[in-house]
Amino acid sequence: MIDSKDIEHVAELARLDLSSEEKARYGKQLGAILEYIDQLKEVDTAGVEPTAQVSGLVDVWRSDEAHDWNREEVEVALNQGGRQGRYIKVKKVL
Repeated sequence: MIDSKDIEHVAELARLDLSSEEKARYGKQLGAILEYIDQLKEVDTAGVEPTAQVSGLVDVWRSDEAHDWNREEVEVALNQGGRQGRYIKVKKVL
């Protein structure tokens, strides 16, 4: 069961100023949630492999290969933005 000290700690982490009535109400609600989650301990997961997702999505990776551009393509690409001498001028990122 969750006690008032735990409720106060969670409220402090969430920057909540709870009244004693709210602490009691949320304590009961959090306790019920934790009891519900405890049901997972009863499930036999011995033959189940750990996984991060189950949707079947797969990351697609390709090899990182450098390709040479001819000098004209490089100049066209670099001249599309702002340039100051040898450098490309970009907006500040803060």
